[in-house]
Amino acid sequence: MNCDYDGFNIESFEAGRGLWHARIRRADLMPVVIDGVVFSALEVGFAWSDPDAAIEDAKTQIDHLRLQQYAGAGQATGPQLAT
Repeated sequence: MNCDYDGFNIESFEAGRGLWHARIRRADLMPVVIDGVVFSALEVGFAWSDPDAAIEDAKTQIDHLRLQQYAGAGQATGPQLAT
């Protein structure tokens, strides 16, 4: 299952039988640079029992970690994005 949210693509995936996680990537597919570390994707959350719960948890993590600041290129403020 895939979902677009706040400048990110969220993909749920089954890490083990009945254990759903979510992978977050920028919608423009550029990497996220956090404290100098480059991430092509972030995998977040717990082992949820269904893909919808994993997606909802990923949305919560985007909001909680304020990942929106890493979502788009060309911002005047915020962290440097990889080019």
